[in-house]
Formats: sequence, structure tokens, C-alpha cells
Amino acid sequence: MGDSENVFSTYGLYTIKEKAEFSFIGVTIKIEKIGEHVYSYYRKDTEDNLLKKVIPVTSSELTIEISPIRPLNYPAKRAAHVYLDFETPIFLSEGSAASVFVRCPVEIGIFLVHDGHKDSLDWVDCKPFNSRFCLYGSPESGTLCKYAPSEIVDSYDDSTPFTDGILKVDLKNDLEKGLTISKIVFAANDVSVYYKNSKAMFDSLKVVLKKKLTLEILDVTTQPIETDWIKSPTFEKVESIKRVDMGIE
Repeated sequence: MGDSENVFSTYGLYTIKEKAEFSFIGVTIKIEKIGEHVYSYYRKDTEDNLLKKVIPVTSSELTIEISPIRPLNYPAKRAAHVYLDFETPIFLSEGSAASVFVRCPVEIGIFLVHDGHKDSLDWVDCKPFNSRFCLYGSPESGTLCKYAPSEIVDSYDDSTPFTDGILKVDLKNDLEKGLTISKIVFAANDVSVYYKNSKAMFDSLKVVLKKKLTLEILDVTTQPIETDWIKSPTFEKVESIKRVDMGIE
């Protein structure tokens, strides 16, 4: 088998007997057998950071899964919410409903598969220069979020390989007036990620504009989707995260 046949650039499960190389938009990962039950792991990211690990295994081969994961690890694991800032705001007239597809960033997770388990081995971000935080709410009690500008697109097929997935948002306006939605904040741990080849998508969100006591809010809830795409393993420790009541501005 030639070296070119050992170079891969798509999500999925891989069983490596001798060596393999993976290439994802400026990120290179190399895995090579260096002993009867030992493999070496090498990764160089888009900022030329190097990571090397030795992986002992009990079998004569190594199996990994490479998949899109929630964008919560870069530049640091500090936020559990994602803030999507729509590049084109959405206007909903009173009593109306609509569904839109929007972009949401992903990172790439590398998992070691063994004995029925999938252990997180490494993760990378193919667009780290776009990764930043923002605070939703007041400085005293606001919610720290992973921030991302978000473009409205046509369908799940508009996912950009290795950098973003598509999120369907079902919108409903229960208020007695029309309003514009320019952003949404949601708990990322409530949303699963799915992949097919090099594309990714998320569970959908239901967003309702309604009254809560005297306030007008966006009520955001998660809706699991039915799909034949592969569900990504969970990279982060799943914890119960508080929902954020978004005020309508």
C-alpha cells in the first residue's frame, strides 16, 4: 500500500495496523506503530503547536474515531454556552413562525476506541483565529459564551468541512407585535453533533418569543433530530447547565 493510500481527510472510524496520516485544513495528525503493542501519536495544528503522545494498546492494531464536537474547548474550556450572532437578523411578525438553517462552529475530536469505550485522546480547532468569548448579560451575573458570527444558509448540506455544522432553528412569535431576532444563546451540552463524510450538523433548537411575567423573552429549547448521520461521541463531561432567559432587544 502506498503512502498516499494512508492519508485520510474525512470523519469516521479508522483501524490502524502500521501507520496513518490525517489532514484537516492546516492540521496534520500522524499515528504510527513503534512496538508490538505501542503507537506514537503526533499532531501539528494550524498555529504550528506540536503534540506528541505514546499510546499503549492490548491488541495488534489501534482504532480511533475522528468526529466533529461542540466548540467548547478552544481557546479554553471556560464556557458551556454558545452565542450565535446572526449576520442577517430575522424579522418575525406577530403570530408567525419560520424555520431557518444557520452555521455553528465545530471542533474536531479524536477518540481512542477500545473495549467498547471511546476515550477522548485529543481535539483541534481548524479556525482558532475566529475563536473568542463574549459575555451575555450584565458584568456581575452574565453568562460567558463561545461567540461566533452565524450565516443563514439553505440546508444541512451547506456545512463547511471541519469548521462548522448546520443548526436548524424553529422560530415562533407568540407576542402581539413583530420583532427582530439578531442572536441566540443556548447550552451547547444539550445539543448533540452528527457527521457524514466531512460535514456536520446539530440537534435543532426551538425558539419562542413570549411573555414571562412582565418580560418579553426568547425561550430556547433543544429538539433531538432523526437522521442517518453518525452521532459523535461526547468529548466533554456532560453536566446539567442552566438555561439562559434571553431578553428581546
